[in-house]
Amino acid sequence: MSVRFGLLGPLRIDGGLPPGPAKHRTLLAALLLSAGEQVPVERLLSVVWDDRPPASAESVLRVYVSALRKLVTGIRTVAGGYLLDVEPDDVDCHRFERLVAEARRARAAGQVAGAAEVFRTALGLWRGEALAGVESSVLRRAYGVPLEELRLTAVEERVELDLQLGRGAEVVGELRALTGAHPLRERAWVRLIDALHQAGRRSEALGAYQEARRTLVDELGLEPGDELVAAHQRVLDGDQPPGYGGFPAGQGGFPDDRRGFAAGQGGSPVGHMGFPAGLGGWVDELPPDISDFAGRRQVLGWIARTAAESATTPVHLVLHGPPGCGKSAVAVHAASALDRPDGRLYAALGSRPPSAVLEDLLRSLGCPDGAVPPGLDDRVRLYRSTTARRRLLVVLDDAADEAQVRPLLPTGPGSITLVTSRSPLAGLEAARAYELGLLDEDEAVAMLAGVAGAERVQAEPEAALRIVRLCGHLPLALRIAGSRLARRPGWTLDHLAGRLGDERRRLDELSAGDLAVRGSLALGYRGLPDPERLLLRRLGALSARDFALWVAGADLEPLVEAGLLQSRGLDEAGQERYGWHDLTRLYAAERLAEEDGGPGPVLASLAGEILERTRQARAALLPAEPGTGRTEVRPPAAGLETGRLRQEARWLGAERRFLVATVHDFFQSGLYEAAWRLAFYLTPLFALNAHHDDWHATTATGLDAARAAGHREGEALLLRGLADLHRAEGRTEAAAAALRAAQPLVEGLELARVTLRLGLVHAARPGGGGEAERAFVRALQVFEEHGDRRGRADTLRALGALRGDEGMLGAGLAAYEELGDPRGAAEALLDLGRLHLREGRIARARECVERRLRVNRRLGDRLPEAVALLVLAEVLTAGGDFDAAVETVMRAMAEFDALGDSQGRAEAERLAYELQKRRDLRI
Repeated sequence: MSVRFGLLGPLRIDGGLPPGPAKHRTLLAALLLSAGEQVPVERLLSVVWDDRPPASAESVLRVYVSALRKLVTGIRTVAGGYLLDVEPDDVDCHRFERLVAEARRARAAGQVAGAAEVFRTALGLWRGEALAGVESSVLRRAYGVPLEELRLTAVEERVELDLQLGRGAEVVGELRALTGAHPLRERAWVRLIDALHQAGRRSEALGAYQEARRTLVDELGLEPGDELVAAHQRVLDGDQPPGYGGFPAGQGGFPDDRRGFAAGQGGSPVGHMGFPAGLGGWVDELPPDISDFAGRRQVLGWIARTAAESATTPVHLVLHGPPGCGKSAVAVHAASALDRPDGRLYAALGSRPPSAVLEDLLRSLGCPDGAVPPGLDDRVRLYRSTTARRRLLVVLDDAADEAQVRPLLPTGPGSITLVTSRSPLAGLEAARAYELGLLDEDEAVAMLAGVAGAERVQAEPEAALRIVRLCGHLPLALRIAGSRLARRPGWTLDHLAGRLGDERRRLDELSAGDLAVRGSLALGYRGLPDPERLLLRRLGALSARDFALWVAGADLEPLVEAGLLQSRGLDEAGQERYGWHDLTRLYAAERLAEEDGGPGPVLASLAGEILERTRQARAALLPAEPGTGRTEVRPPAAGLETGRLRQEARWLGAERRFLVATVHDFFQSGLYEAAWRLAFYLTPLFALNAHHDDWHATTATGLDAARAAGHREGEALLLRGLADLHRAEGRTEAAAAALRAAQPLVEGLELARVTLRLGLVHAARPGGGGEAERAFVRALQVFEEHGDRRGRADTLRALGALRGDEGMLGAGLAAYEELGDPRGAAEALLDLGRLHLREGRIARARECVERRLRVNRRLGDRLPEAVALLVLAEVLTAGGDFDAAVETVMRAMAEFDALGDSQGRAEAERLAYELQKRRDLRI
């Protein structure tokens, strides 16, 4: 029977989606953890707000419960709290606990195999970290930590039963992973030593004890406990652990058939091609594992699971990613935890031909020097026949392409090949690929601590985070940074972070001994043909972390294959996007400066197309808007793919981060005209989606650029946009100051636009209606005299909203419709809806707001839709439909949450609170 709800991993609801807002997920998790039991309101407030509930928390909690009832049936209001009426067995964590108890009872009754199977079923319920994605430290402390501890204990108890059943060889890999993830759990080490001993691998069992002892002494200053010492003594004495199913000691722990050779005359093993086999015994050529390896649990788990899937066919796995991401370290670490009875081979490929690598592999497999055939085809045939009956692990490090790898793949059923490459090797048949990304923050800090010293990192946690971020979470860079600290005990972490902070010196700083980020990147760069080298250098003019194909104007796949770029998939506009690591960007910029003289000429050649594309997209957001400071540039040969308004908004959204970075790039390269115009073109996008941080940053840069260029009108346009930003943030005094600074810079129509916005500032102030009306009237007169239809429409709407004049608002609506501006028309419709609501015309108010919402949804304008939903909730409340009003407020709140609009979120919470006050809903 499947579970209905999942907490042992990301929150899951069978047959549906989990709640979107974080606090809704936390609330549902709290109810599920007490399935079928009453949860007091005080407890829920503590859980949902992490012991810091606001004053309005209880009423907001009722709104959250109401929203959850739309997704989950069975939530009941009971005295003092709430109850989720579900069977505990419908929730995976409760079923897990029940199955663990059942397995322990079976074990106590002597049912070893049955108990092991029940433990296995219980552990199979886990899909990841307990309460993953539930943002409540209260729940994690009270439930998440105990569940994780019970999981580990259950694994250890199940392994103990497997050992009693003689399955030691089968659980070694799992136990290595367990001790790697939890190196201080002595019971896990005991089970690993017993499993290795039971499998006849006595030397590895002794090595595991030494590793465990070293870890405990280094980390805790403690000697191993009695249980671990006893396991060690059993190996020394040759006493077999319970359920021993290995081979007689005289055979050294290997069965006769492990080498895959038939016995020749005199009993000597002879290979299929006639050369003596197994001359060196069980071969293990893996490089030493890294003692301070950190993180990478996800990829290590993928390798372990995939390697265990098939015993009838060979398994080929490809780890690919950018230079320095730790592909080789992961491969060696994973291979060290994988056991294959016939040995573990390793080959560093690089630019070596397959024939040379095969010669090394064949010798490792026991082929005498004189028996290695001279030709590639013969070597391939010999290698395949030699590996056909062996279960091997082969690590092929730093592969260049598929043709280099194919001849080196072992053919034996159950053999595993781990290939590392900068390329995904998509043409490699029957191979599975995993793209290795960067370390997350915790993993990166742990790696830095492992190399530089845990005490130093703990003493300067903020500086450690700065180093991690300046290294871009790249393992190679972090190892170098840690090595430099380890060799300079007099340096503080803050000192190194300061040195890394200078972009011009960062690649110089990331060098230690024979390790260097620059050298790793140079390998890929030197392997490129000249046109691709030039392309990479040109991209080095950009500071953006990703970009679409149109920016490059060339095929970027060769750079992806070289591991210097990564495909990021399709963006919201349907364009393929490409990204790179920050250190790769610095390397490309360095090569551009040294080989081509710097970014200025490249950016100048791109400026025309970037500005024209952005201007066209802006024109779709604000049709018929004069005074945009249009740059007279030659349009690109191919225009935008579509002129549809929604698509243009999507294009701007997809390119936002790239265009924001490009404003800075233009300014830094002295392209002041391009910088201020691009900053100005972007303002409607920022206003439409509440991207206030980007708006502030680009406006500041744009103003500096306009002033550097001596362009007074450009400065005024950006000051006008800055005033719009301040108004959106509720900062009317700052908005007024920006507009007053713009007034002396312009005249005529642009001055009228400044005057219109001054009127909007006055209208937002208490008692400012008179000044606002006079400003609107002056602006309207200028717009009508000069035939500025956009200015006239904006002013009619503003004046109509101020006066509460339905006719004037209707005229503004008609003006927007004549302009072909659905977004302007939508704003006028909302003003009309508010007016009808104030005057008690509920049906007409609802009609206007719903028309507005249809426009927002058609255009994909999420922030304006959320604003309109709040007005619709007020209309529904005025009509007495409280249930629909609550649901509408919750939808608006979810949108504000998703957009990161704290002001909108606060307004939605205020309205929800008012709803509770006006009617005591039973939620």
